[in-house]
Amino acid sequence: MRGSVISVREHMYTHAAQSTGAGSFHILRRHILPNIMPVVIVLFTIRVGAVILYEAGLAFLGLGVPPPQPTWGGMLSSEGLTYMYLGPWLAIFPGLCLAVVVYAVNIFGDALRDLLDPRMRGTQ
Repeated sequence: MRGSVISVREHMYTHAAQSTGAGSFHILRRHILPNIMPVVIVLFTIRVGAVILYEAGLAFLGLGVPPPQPTWGGMLSSEGLTYMYLGPWLAIFPGLCLAVVVYAVNIFGDALRDLLDPRMRGTQ
């Protein structure tokens, strides 16, 4: 993200705004933030997907949310492991749901980036 801010800061329109007397806050709000928001959105949605996977992994190891609350990692952990020999779908469904949610979050972030990216306006 820092690289994106530095790249946008060096464009001619930010130098032109600075030479006309625009303040730092105005340049940041009007020129820099709209141009780095696609990067912020993509990084945020990738991090959300990673956090979901981290929570599931920690819950699988027994370090996550306490047992009365259901989590995908908790469903796959030692409590559910004894039942998985009788019904393997008990492991397949939480794993598929976890994969679908992470994929959906990433696709949502990509669609939001396409919608908000000022460089892509008018190209559709």
